[in-house]
Amino acid sequence: MRIVNVTTAVVAYHGEATLVRIDTDEGLSGYGEANPDAGAGAVVGMINFLTPLLIGEDPRNVERCWEKLRRGNVFAGPQGGVFVIALSGIELALWDLAGKAAGQPVHRLLGGKFRDRIRLYADCGDGDDPAGSVAGCVDRAQRMVAEGFTAIKFDIDNLRHPAKYDAFNHTINAAELRSMVERVAAVREAIGPDIDLAIDLHARYDVPSACRISWELEPFHLMWLEEPLPAENIDALVRVRSQTRTPICAGENLYLRWGFRELLERGAVDVIEPDVPKCGGLAEAKKIANLAELHYIPFAPHLVSTPLGTMATSHQCGAIPNFLVQEWHALEERAVWDSYVHAPDGSGSIVKDGYITLPDAPGIGVELDMDGVRAHAVAGYGVFE
Repeated sequence: MRIVNVTTAVVAYHGEATLVRIDTDEGLSGYGEANPDAGAGAVVGMINFLTPLLIGEDPRNVERCWEKLRRGNVFAGPQGGVFVIALSGIELALWDLAGKAAGQPVHRLLGGKFRDRIRLYADCGDGDDPAGSVAGCVDRAQRMVAEGFTAIKFDIDNLRHPAKYDAFNHTINAAELRSMVERVAAVREAIGPDIDLAIDLHARYDVPSACRISWELEPFHLMWLEEPLPAENIDALVRVRSQTRTPICAGENLYLRWGFRELLERGAVDVIEPDVPKCGGLAEAKKIANLAELHYIPFAPHLVSTPLGTMATSHQCGAIPNFLVQEWHALEERAVWDSYVHAPDGSGSIVKDGYITLPDAPGIGVELDMDGVRAHAVAGYGVFE
């Protein structure tokens, strides 16, 4: 079996999501997805650039193909960003192909599953009110719990807060901090003590602000406080973590296992959150999870993908012992999100009662609904042409 073609499609989700298709000379095709954060134009361009290195390779040699692409670009600069995002999307498609060729689900090729269902947390963003009001947060939190989610997350980094003094210096002031605490307190009261609650700060703040926020949120027993400051400065994260009982989570913008080594060795986090279709793919994410397990750190992937990338990530989460919970980020786009694949059980969605059930079908276990893909394809890119 040999690779004969690599093509892409770009669909509307979280901006623009890049889907990847790899075709073989035996008629089998595999599908993957690259994280949308870098922009579809850059990702599609990089995939086109990498494609000649894949033509003629056996797609079942997933890690050989991955390493060929990585080593073939070691002189192109730091191995992160657009390059690794494109590499991740290709790798997911290779695993889909390898599973289909073997007649096995991807989780079995990754070593087998530890669990049948993958627990999700609902990313609730700013709540039902775009202004991020307390009432809007409470309403969304209660709705997600009623739908069966045992974990939820909210954003509280409001850069347009009326009390903010400066558009670029985000050092927290008393009014901003008070509004943050009010929102978290209201959500915790609404959902009770047994639902896991995470809070995201999107790496916006400095060390003094991160410490103040984490101290004030200690009474609400968070599952984690996510990226209070950028993860690249390990010393700064260590300072924040050492001064609070609130667990610190980071890693959505780090790449490959090398990007997580120092973060874990220095004890900078309590939870890591690689984004699988961004950090290097399924096998690389498993290696990152294994590194985390050496330090007794749980693995809770960040994820902003269509159902294709979401299900692929679920296979990896099923195949590691230290999995905690996986992000689900489709509340505002649920109907479009569901339309991109055929759910294995025919129900219309792969998400039920806050969980994803791992399929035993070959490959990733979901097939694209081409009607949905074409209906929401972004103009100018074509659909697997």
